[in-house]
Amino acid sequence: MASNFAVRANQALMQSSPKWRLVVWLLLMLTASLWTLQLWQNGARVQSDILAMLPHLQQDKLTERALNQVEATLADQVYIALVAKDETTAIAAAKLLMQKLEADLVARGKQGALTDIRSADMQLGEALGQFYFPHRFKLLTEPQAKALANQDIGSLIEAATAQLYNAFSYANSNLLAQDPLLLFPANLLTLAPSSKVRASQGILFVNQGDNVAAVVMAKGRESAFNPNAQLAQMTVLTQGLDAVKQSYPDITVLKAGALFHALAATQTAKSEISILGLASLLGVIALVWLAFRSVMPLLLAIVTISSGLLLAVTFTLSVFGELHLLTLVFGTSLIGIAIDYSFHFYCERLSDTERSAQATVAYIFPTVTLAFITSALAYVGIGLAPFPGMQQVAIFCAAGLLGAYLTLILAYPLLAGSRLPEGSRPLALAGTYLACLTQLSKRFTTPLGMGMFALVILIWCLGGVTKLTVDDDIRHLQQSPASVTEPENQLRQLLSGGTDNQFLLVRAASEEALLQQLERVSPMLDTAITNQELGNYVSLNRYLPSHQKQDTAYHLQGKIYQTQIDTVLTSLGLDENLKPELQAAYLAAKTDYITPAAFFTLGAGKQLAPLWLAPNEANSPAGNGQLNDDGASAEHGADQGADYGADYGAIVLLGGIQQIDALKARFAHDGSVQLIDKVADISAVMGHYRLLTLKLLALALGIALLLFSLNFGFKKAAVVVAVPALAALLTLATLGLTGSPLSLFHALALILVFGIGIDYSLFFASAQNHGKAVMMAVFMSACSTLLAFGLLAFSQTQAIHYFGLTLSLGIGFTFLLSPLILTTTLALTTNQLLTTKKS
Repeated sequence: MASNFAVRANQALMQSSPKWRLVVWLLLMLTASLWTLQLWQNGARVQSDILAMLPHLQQDKLTERALNQVEATLADQVYIALVAKDETTAIAAAKLLMQKLEADLVARGKQGALTDIRSADMQLGEALGQFYFPHRFKLLTEPQAKALANQDIGSLIEAATAQLYNAFSYANSNLLAQDPLLLFPANLLTLAPSSKVRASQGILFVNQGDNVAAVVMAKGRESAFNPNAQLAQMTVLTQGLDAVKQSYPDITVLKAGALFHALAATQTAKSEISILGLASLLGVIALVWLAFRSVMPLLLAIVTISSGLLLAVTFTLSVFGELHLLTLVFGTSLIGIAIDYSFHFYCERLSDTERSAQATVAYIFPTVTLAFITSALAYVGIGLAPFPGMQQVAIFCAAGLLGAYLTLILAYPLLAGSRLPEGSRPLALAGTYLACLTQLSKRFTTPLGMGMFALVILIWCLGGVTKLTVDDDIRHLQQSPASVTEPENQLRQLLSGGTDNQFLLVRAASEEALLQQLERVSPMLDTAITNQELGNYVSLNRYLPSHQKQDTAYHLQGKIYQTQIDTVLTSLGLDENLKPELQAAYLAAKTDYITPAAFFTLGAGKQLAPLWLAPNEANSPAGNGQLNDDGASAEHGADQGADYGADYGAIVLLGGIQQIDALKARFAHDGSVQLIDKVADISAVMGHYRLLTLKLLALALGIALLLFSLNFGFKKAAVVVAVPALAALLTLATLGLTGSPLSLFHALALILVFGIGIDYSLFFASAQNHGKAVMMAVFMSACSTLLAFGLLAFSQTQAIHYFGLTLSLGIGFTFLLSPLILTTTLALTTNQLLTTKKS
């Protein structure tokens, strides 16, 4: 069936006009160019967000919404600490920086790169006091509640008396008339999070040894992973920090935020695209020139690569609407693969100079087509991974190969019509190499030779595979340089550990049940802090007591205002006429509760609004992404109006996590509390798909064996498939021997080892009397591929490094093994002839 298709296709190619085929190719390239230009004008963009490459986790709607809230909260925040020798200098430097950043905001008509520039909110305490004071009868600290429960009014009277005679007391005649035991000030103080951060003159500052660090925060107007936004935000920050350095040269600057990680990733990717891409292109040009010593093969090689890249960009933008920078880094390897078709064409022409370009294309068409299909299927296999970024790589490279394949079929018959210079020397070298392999293969075809060869391979594979380890940690996808991570770690420690990506999601069926759950969780987290498992946490429990807790406090305070009010007023020397007003105020507060809806309308409440997840987003409060004094920020998510199910949810931000496993164990058997650790979840998904990819590779080998059996028969097909299979096994063994851990990126690279390596096997299996031409073409193809992927192995991004290293090893082994298909077949045939003659 496959043979009949190849025959019909060859006949069609020989009968069609080269001019018409070139016209079709030109129209195709023109259409792709115009469509790509239209996509760019309609908003297609280059994406540098590393998060865009991560797998999509299958989560329930509430968990998914919580993840979106936290990611939106942490993504665009910028933290700057100005470290000085004294508090005065630190505060002055912080004010100067804020002034410069706000000046840019004003100059751009509130469209500046950075918004929400802030440090300490000096009106926060006053606003909280005004909000909570009407609810004072439903607020009690733990010591106050314990004293009232034990009928110990005397201790509360003593504490109030001490406050009356304290020069720094909150007490005044107005407060005493409404709160004679001065219970409210202590409750207000509990709202302030425990933190090393203090406030003065509108600036947050914290001690750092003998120095003082002032903290300034801001929020990017656009995503920190947008290259244009990165440039704008860094320009504003640099100008502000330069002004600070000029006025205060001894200031040390610490920076933290996704902006600096994204900027480092963008700079690395751009650098690698330019360096690796240029090196790969120059290497291919050098190969073509050294082999053919003609301008036309060089020009057609460039045309082939360009058409491949054009279709790659067109298809990728059409499917995804954007192009990831890491896709372009991976895509530089396309140069080394797409040029293979040009190599095979010109090597065949060298072997038979009398054959026309059209006839040469028709001759190699069946093998090239089969090779294109297998390579494209290999990229499709990569696209099955749950990584949007890797799916882009699959589309990009498969479309690029399609562009190169169509250029060969449609453009070469006319454009490559000129004769080549004498090419006997490259072919002679290829023939000499094949002759050496033939002599070597004669030894392998003997029982002793085959046994020794199998023993060496077996020892190598067993020794390497048994030492192979796995590493599915998603954090190895991108590692920022020390110049970014070290200042950030210092700043996180200053802010009591900062805020980590892991958080608790507490859920319940009703608003009241959720508040009670938060009250149950907080003591467990306090214990974790005591045990040094955790640095800090931010929970709504501090600000929103449940109705149950408010009722308990109300009933306990009834002992003051209903039975002991005379004693209280007399003991404190207050006017007895206050009694009716106090009792009336107490009774009036019975049905008045602190509610989330009311709290989130408060300025301070809006900062914490994203931590509250109501069943329907349209009914939940909005937040503005402010930062609280613990260094934790929150921003309201999107997706308004969506139905997120019947559950209420609350996010508890965690900071300074030291023992994540111990924290997970605390809530392992609590269905209402879930520790969300996206890094661990994605790493688990990577491990699952690593195994799935290796199984897919085994399945692909089986399918290839059945497919090739139709053309070559089972025995020859088995040899063809055995070459990339053995190359993959040797690659795994070498990784084990070198100590490189196995990850999903190694497994994805092995898919390509199969897809590319099978091409070499196919060309040798179909070589017939053109072994030297195939050897030369495979040599050039392997060199270009090794150059492309070998350069990727030097990438600073571990994912790309693993990908390039595995492919370099795999293609290298395939190149060494694939000629044995031809030489072994010849040797076996010779042995059979000799045996026949003897018999």
